[in-house]
Amino acid sequence: MTVLNVRHKTTYVYGRPVEFGEHRLMSRPRDSHDLRLLDTTLVIEPPASALRWMHDVFGNSIAIATFNQAAQQLVFESGFRAEHFPAGPRALEVEAYAAKFPFNYSADDARDLSHTKDRHYPDPEHKIDTWAKAVVERTPGGGTLDVLTAMTEGINGQFKYEERDAVGVQSPLETLELGSGSCRDFAVFMMEASRSLGLAARFVSGYLYDEQLIDGGGGLVGGGSTHAWAQVFLPGAGWVEFDPTNALIGGRNLIRVAVARDASQAAPLMGSYKGEPTDFVSMSVEVQVTTE
Repeated sequence: MTVLNVRHKTTYVYGRPVEFGEHRLMSRPRDSHDLRLLDTTLVIEPPASALRWMHDVFGNSIAIATFNQAAQQLVFESGFRAEHFPAGPRALEVEAYAAKFPFNYSADDARDLSHTKDRHYPDPEHKIDTWAKAVVERTPGGGTLDVLTAMTEGINGQFKYEERDAVGVQSPLETLELGSGSCRDFAVFMMEASRSLGLAARFVSGYLYDEQLIDGGGGLVGGGSTHAWAQVFLPGAGWVEFDPTNALIGGRNLIRVAVARDASQAAPLMGSYKGEPTDFVSMSVEVQVTTE
């Protein structure tokens, strides 16, 4: 068990005072057997005129802020302390009928998983299908976990990581053709490749920390920005974390904040302002993860 402190600061800067529309923030982690939330903070400057909380259709906690004053800078600073109890790959147990490809979900699971199994991006020439099937064919025994591990490691080895500030994600075909992408692009590619094999997959937004630095006397153990990865549903094991950016399986270094069927539904912060496009100057994100 590790006690982590996470600080996430997003700053918007404008060329002149502007009025702000509604902003939606996903900053509160999802309490579970592997993550126990101890306390949270949220500071907004200028202060929101109203702040309300809700659960979205996926059960994520969302803070909705509204404003009644103009400003030249808007800052959201959230933080939390949490105990992390992640499961490693060896702790995963898949039902016997789903241990190897191909397999079908039970009727009840298939009904509940619904659209998380559906392909979300066009693949007219079946390039993503071909890529995924090639991973299955070169994985000895065709074990489900072995294939997904090979897929995670394959994305990590085949594609070059590039930080992208642009809004949204690349399509999986763009990632395949470019041979590069951000963490969210790799997560979406992993999801579509998994879905091409009949598996249910979800997008995850959260934070990454370096576990190897935890015993180094405290201090910074990870940070810089938010992180994204994928979950795949495996009978017996449930939703399993796969991070192709870092070739991680099992969520050991991952702090889950939001899950969604599509990447667009798990943006850490969304909002608007009233003004000209040229009024916007910059946006910066600072994330720090420390351990007690």
